[in-house]
Amino acid sequence: MAEKILTTEYSEEMQRSYLNYSMSVITARAIPDARDGLKPVQRRVLYDMSELRLGHDKPHRKSARIVGDTMGKYHPHGDSSIYETLVVMSQDFKKGMALVDGHGNFGSIEGDGAAAMRYTEARLKKFAEEVYLKDLDKTVQFVSNYDESEKEPEVLPVRVPNLLINGAEGIAVGMSTSIPTHNLGEVVDLVKAYIDRPDMSLEEMMEYMPGPDFPTGGIIANKKDLPSIYETGTGKIKLRGKIEVELGRRKSDRDKLVISEIPYTMIGAGINKFLVDIAELVENKTLSDVVDISNQSNKEGIRIVLELKKDADIEKIRNILYKKTKLEDTFGVNMLAIAHGRPETLNLRGILENYLEFQYENTTRKYQALLEKELEKKEIREGLIRACDVIDLIIAILRGSKNLKDAKACLMTGDISRIQFKHPGFEEDAKQLNFTEKQANAILEMRLYKLIGLEILALQKDYKECLKKIAEYEKILKSRDGMNRVIKEDLDHIKEEFAQPRKTLIENGKEAVYEKSAVAVSEVVFVMDRFGYCKLLDRSTYDRNRETVDTEYKYVIPCLNTDKLCVFTDTGNLHQIKLMDVPSGKLRDKGTPIDNLSKYDGS
Repeated sequence: MAEKILTTEYSEEMQRSYLNYSMSVITARAIPDARDGLKPVQRRVLYDMSELRLGHDKPHRKSARIVGDTMGKYHPHGDSSIYETLVVMSQDFKKGMALVDGHGNFGSIEGDGAAAMRYTEARLKKFAEEVYLKDLDKTVQFVSNYDESEKEPEVLPVRVPNLLINGAEGIAVGMSTSIPTHNLGEVVDLVKAYIDRPDMSLEEMMEYMPGPDFPTGGIIANKKDLPSIYETGTGKIKLRGKIEVELGRRKSDRDKLVISEIPYTMIGAGINKFLVDIAELVENKTLSDVVDISNQSNKEGIRIVLELKKDADIEKIRNILYKKTKLEDTFGVNMLAIAHGRPETLNLRGILENYLEFQYENTTRKYQALLEKELEKKEIREGLIRACDVIDLIIAILRGSKNLKDAKACLMTGDISRIQFKHPGFEEDAKQLNFTEKQANAILEMRLYKLIGLEILALQKDYKECLKKIAEYEKILKSRDGMNRVIKEDLDHIKEEFAQPRKTLIENGKEAVYEKSAVAVSEVVFVMDRFGYCKLLDRSTYDRNRETVDTEYKYVIPCLNTDKLCVFTDTGNLHQIKLMDVPSGKLRDKGTPIDNLSKYDGS
């Protein structure tokens, strides 16, 4: 068979292919959906766990089983991304509300990685079951998976604004999303108020939800900037760790500064980097009042302790920690999500509008499904009640039928042509029968014990309850007020069972100010030998040993201790070194290699 070769412009093909790749990453990998606030991999992991029946009251299952099942059925993009997603959804220090109950080593706030998936186990949290997966069969639409061998939900029927509660982070092609976490109880209060007053102002919204609530606690120090962030969907939040003072109980005890909460951005390796930064500040005398550093953190929480000298300036130390370390950091906000099939930066109102539109759709589908079920139940109950009133006729028809088909035809259409009644007198009444097909099936499947008096009373009671539910469901479907009432009652239940106190303090903190002490200007001499070892000598030391210094050192440069040294390489690069960073030494000290003091590589 001859090959068919297509000729195309290379640049056009590259542009088209890259655009397709970009849109695939944006819409199907890295950016969450505005409706359920989940990325596809998160949605698939949760759905697969529900399919495996891994409820909060069931035994844990190996993570490798969950990962393999998810990859094989729904997400064929490698096991590492699936397991990483499973791990993050179990870490309560990363998520506002954890969705997975992990058993085993699932990592720590200090950056320790999770154990391999073959060693850990997991199951769903009750919150995920109740709020993310309930009524899955009655609400959202299902679509084919990647090879059309399975069905998966297009979105999960999440009943809270997950985009706000658990936030989101993701990097796509040419865009990224970074949404902070918020407090569940406050978000519920905001949604209920917004349902009642959709035209409420941003200031009124922030009375219910004053700002983000990070799982690590800490302090938001720029409260004044939050309205702009919620109005535009972008901005920067200034985060600070929480510093507490513990005074010594006895005279011999030292006062301590205790860092009990850290900025959300410090999760992971940031804690070790913070400890190293403090040690360097102590070493170079910037934190001269700190005599000891210890990390006493455990699974109960963060506790980093700085022991202080007597009469230490606590406010100065606090300012240095905020100014010189990551104890004060910024969280960049970009509330980007997939709304109506395309990426869009949403403000707070936009997030609420998308959430409520989704809730109205789900609530309509749910109650439409419930109504159809109750109408079918009503139809069957009516048939059974009517059959109980003419039970002798029904028995006569059954006894006179040769097969089930003939009996069913008689019950539905009154056709007695194939019925041989054992006793005459039932023919005319049988011709009047007109049960529906569902009623006829229910009558034919009815057991004799249903004819007991109490069972008949229960059947009539069940019928009345059915009529009551039908009236209720029809009222909800026909009235937006009724639908709003149902949504708000549902949110009240979620808040009552799952809400937690706020962890993050919001304030307009003072700017951390640290002024370096003025350095006394003095004359020094920079010396460096032919091997690149350098140091600073006092001017008086140099004057006493001028001949020796000039003989032993390749470079001898008189200068001030506040000057900068310019180093030119043979490649034409210039490197600057502050002379204050060059260690002072005695005449016979070897000195420090100059390439240790700069990015200078000795070329």
